[in-house]
Amino acid sequence: MANISSSLNITNSTGWTMASQCLPSVGTSASKIGLYIFITMIVATTMVGNCFVVLAVFYFKQLRSATNAFVLSLSVADFLIGITVMPYSMIRTVEGCWYFGPIFCQIHSSLDVMFCTASILHLSCIALDRYYAVCDPLVYRCKMSPCKVGILLLVCWIVPAVMSFIPIMLQLHKLGIAPDLLTRSSCVLMVNIAYAICASLISFYLPMFMMLAVYWKIYKVARKQAIQIDAVDNQIHSCSSDLVTAHTHTQSMKRERKAAKTLGVIIGAFLIFWLPFFTANIVDPFLGYKIDRVTWEVLVWLGYSNSSMNPFVYAFFNRSFRRAFRTIIRCKVCAPQSLQNFHLSNSRGHAAQESVH
Repeated sequence: MANISSSLNITNSTGWTMASQCLPSVGTSASKIGLYIFITMIVATTMVGNCFVVLAVFYFKQLRSATNAFVLSLSVADFLIGITVMPYSMIRTVEGCWYFGPIFCQIHSSLDVMFCTASILHLSCIALDRYYAVCDPLVYRCKMSPCKVGILLLVCWIVPAVMSFIPIMLQLHKLGIAPDLLTRSSCVLMVNIAYAICASLISFYLPMFMMLAVYWKIYKVARKQAIQIDAVDNQIHSCSSDLVTAHTHTQSMKRERKAAKTLGVIIGAFLIFWLPFFTANIVDPFLGYKIDRVTWEVLVWLGYSNSSMNPFVYAFFNRSFRRAFRTIIRCKVCAPQSLQNFHLSNSRGHAAQESVH
C-alpha cells in the first residue's frame, strides 16, 4: 500500500520536503521488510569486508606497501559510506521520507558525495600505482615514493571534500532549479546542469578514462611479458621434448588469461556499478528532472554496492590478503605469538604485480 501524505504540503524556506509530506513508499509491509533485509545485507557486507582490509593492513607488516596504502585508504572511504551514509539512505529509500531534519539532510548529502568521490579517486590511484609497478618497475620507487603517495592520498580526500561540502552546504547546486521541483524529493540530491557536469567529470568520467587507458596499457605489457617468457622458455627447452615446450606455452597462456580476467573484473565492476548513475546524473537535468524516484534509488544503491565489492576486487583476489583474512577469521591474531611478520605469500613478487598476474 502506497504511503502518500500529499494533503500536508509543508516545506521550509529552502524548498526541502518535510517528513510530513512523504513520497510513496515501497508498498506492503512484507515488501518493506524484505527491502530492509536486502539493503542491510549490503550495508553489513560493506562494513565487514572493508573492516577486514583495514585490520589486515594494520596488523601484517608484509601488507604495508605503497599499493596497499591506497587500498587501505579506499577501504576507509568505503567503510565510512557504509556507516555514515547507507543507513540513513536505507530509511529514505524504504519509507519515502526523511526523518532527520533539513540540516542533517545537507550533511548527509555532502558526506554521500564526498565519500563516493573519494572511493572512485582511490581506484584511479590504484590503477596509476599498478601502471608504474608493472609497466615501468625501474622508476616505481621514485614515482611512488612515500611523499608522493601521501600527496595523492591527500588529493583523494581534499578534492571530494571541497566539491561536496562547499556547494551543497551553500546550496549552490540548486541554483536555477524551479522551487516546485525541489519539493518533489525527500532529501534526494537534485543538482543543476553546471554542478551535474562538473561533479560527474571530477567524480567519475575523468577517473574512468584514466583507468581505462592505464589498465589497457597494463594488459598489453602483461601480454608482452607473457610472450617474452614463453620465448625464453622455448629457447631453454629447445633441446627438450615437445611435451615440455607445450606445457611451457600453456603456462604462459594461463598467466595472460589470468591478467586479462583480473583487469576485466576490475574495470567491469567499476563501470557496472557507477556508469548508470553518473549517466543519469548528467542527463536528468537536461530532461527537466523526469527520472522517477524508484529509478534514482536503484541507481544510487547500485553505486553504493561498489563499496561492498571493492574488498573482493582489490583484496580478495590477492593471495597475501586472502591468507591474512583467514588468519583474522581464525582469531590467530589473538595468539600469544605475534604473526605480524608471518609470510603471507609464497611469491616474492610485488603486491601490485601479484594482483595483476
